[in-house]
Amino acid sequence: MNRNRTHVCTRLAVTVMTVLFASGCPGSWRDLEVRSLEHDGLARTYLLHVPASYTGDEAVPLVLALHGGRGTGRKMSRLTGFNALSEREGFIVVYPEGVDNRWNDGREARQGKSAKDVDDVGFIAAMLDALVEEFAIDDGRVYATGASNGAMMSHRLACELTDRFAAIAPVIGAMPEKLEPDCTPSGPISVLMINGEDDRFVPWDGGAVAGRDDLGRLLSVEDTVKFWVGHNACPPEPEPSWLPDARPHDGTRVWREDYGEGPAGGAVVLYGIEGGGHTWAGGPAYQMQGLFGTVSRDIDASAVVWTFLAAHPKD
Repeated sequence: MNRNRTHVCTRLAVTVMTVLFASGCPGSWRDLEVRSLEHDGLARTYLLHVPASYTGDEAVPLVLALHGGRGTGRKMSRLTGFNALSEREGFIVVYPEGVDNRWNDGREARQGKSAKDVDDVGFIAAMLDALVEEFAIDDGRVYATGASNGAMMSHRLACELTDRFAAIAPVIGAMPEKLEPDCTPSGPISVLMINGEDDRFVPWDGGAVAGRDDLGRLLSVEDTVKFWVGHNACPPEPEPSWLPDARPHDGTRVWREDYGEGPAGGAVVLYGIEGGGHTWAGGPAYQMQGLFGTVSRDIDASAVVWTFLAAHPKD
């Protein structure tokens, strides 16, 4: 739990930064149905996986999994393996797709059309409306998670669509600085964050994304956690614990900070990965490890995300 580590963000090309989440990664991704709807004059798409156990006789959870910048829903399914979890645990998983493969996450940065012109919050709301109308969805168990740009978008959804989600689980993404002043959630919401201390794109100590102000600026991981702890009125001091070093040779250690719940609900938990990079823990390794950093093998981020979400339905 090294809080004083200095993180240096190298100026990197946007196209290089997005290789991680645009690459084809192994995992469960088949049996995805491509859906579309029109919102705000744009044809929007999302990919849907419904587990074989679904009958419609009982309401089931719904998980939104938001891809990273220049990613796609299909590649997010490969990265996370959520389809296999969906089959085992019985939840529906949906992979929305951003315009130009990006999300308007509140950074107000140069990100193509989605930076200023696309109503992604409205699209997500409309998509949820369509899914709830068609499927037996438990409205107390609707969740959002995401990677990188998708993680930042998860924070925005918690700010602006609080009543639609029971919990969010952003992975390797902090809250954009420009989003924080206007973030006024309508109620408590549970938040799990998973971040690497050596992330060169989403710096632990906050600041410019990938060292570039034109890509927007982020709160530090600690300040993002403090925001949600304060909003939910959780105890300010966490219960910290180191997780077992399951893979001693992977160069990482994982700790957990549990802030409990506020009086009206809304838990906050942080998993910090010492030595972890801009990677999905337990996921695939990348050829450009020197750029993206180390993948921790001590936890499976997908399993951690689902375990947290499933344990925190809306009251």
